[in-house]
Amino acid sequence: MSLNLTPSSERVHIAFFGLRNAGKSSLVNAVTGQALSVVSDVPGTTTDPVKKAMELLPVGPVVIIDTPGFDDEGSLGELRVQKTKEILGKTDIAVFVKDIAKKMTNAENELISVFKEKNIPYIIAFNKCDTVTEAETKNENEIAVSAKTGHNIYELKELIAKTVKTETSKKALVSDLINEKATVLLVIPIDKAAPKGRLILPQQMVIRDILDSGAIPVLCRDSELSDTLGKLNAPPSLVITDSQVFGKVSKILPEDIPLTSFSILMARYKGELQTLINGAKVLLSLKDGDRVLISEGCTHHRQCGDIGSVKIPAWIEEFTNVKPEYSFTSGGEFPENVKDFSLVIHCGGCMLNEKEMHTRIEKCISENVPIVNYGILIAHTHGILRRSTEVFKDISL
Repeated sequence: MSLNLTPSSERVHIAFFGLRNAGKSSLVNAVTGQALSVVSDVPGTTTDPVKKAMELLPVGPVVIIDTPGFDDEGSLGELRVQKTKEILGKTDIAVFVKDIAKKMTNAENELISVFKEKNIPYIIAFNKCDTVTEAETKNENEIAVSAKTGHNIYELKELIAKTVKTETSKKALVSDLINEKATVLLVIPIDKAAPKGRLILPQQMVIRDILDSGAIPVLCRDSELSDTLGKLNAPPSLVITDSQVFGKVSKILPEDIPLTSFSILMARYKGELQTLINGAKVLLSLKDGDRVLISEGCTHHRQCGDIGSVKIPAWIEEFTNVKPEYSFTSGGEFPENVKDFSLVIHCGGCMLNEKEMHTRIEKCISENVPIVNYGILIAHTHGILRRSTEVFKDISL
């Protein structure tokens, strides 16, 4: 996949944190070699997180995030600090920018404590080292830099790259489930919700992973599934379908052919599959009026028959014979407090990076709120959850 075409959700998210006027924006511009952020001597110039998807050598494709000062004041300042805290939920690597000439403050100590609490690997960049006579650092994750003179900027990028390689790992999407030369049949419905002229991101990612593994992807619509199966010389090793047509595909597909969905694959790739499967078990204990949150990681124009706001509620009510009360969120919006919900139903999270998806799941776990994803819920309500997860050897129903 070209670095320029790598989706933001698959890029390492590197966020710069610190107090106002510590030089965060100047350091971001120095590290990227671009004027991404407005720089000023006036404290609080950065009022909202600034994000930029780019290639940062020697790391590769990344998202660089410049955040408002963690010590911002006033009612607007509190909102900016809250935005900064939200960024922590999607941060893979944190760069804590510290004015080398000043003592640590309570706000800075709090920030480092949050890094540790959330298990975010971090680097302390002591900025403005050109203003002091001595600039010594004590630990491996510390470095003295100057955004103004460029001192140690190259070394900072190398340290970021080293931290990325140490702390991040990539899980397999589908390649560990198939053998080289295997035929994998992808069933992709084309309806009103399908983007015109292109495939959605999970479909693209699965196809690429199949190709990279040396297997053979075969694509068809659900309306041509029977014809496609008849034209194959041998049954496919695996069938992957869009969750919306799970029931239809399962009826057509012989029982001895493994079946799963793009959404379930994304649940394993981005989240915690067993936790999400456990969340499906709560469906039958729902009662009339229970609050259910349905959350999508992307933003799109909701159409008639939308899966999140229309189809999933209908499937839930048909399966449980109860009528819950639904709330909906999309994009970066996710409640700070989920404890008032009886169940959270989340999309596959293809537009969220792994860190943010885990943050949302962990928030539910910490508040004892079950969470399930679209594909798992749909398979459960159609009576095919066991079949659609048999391909995974390390989960239990």
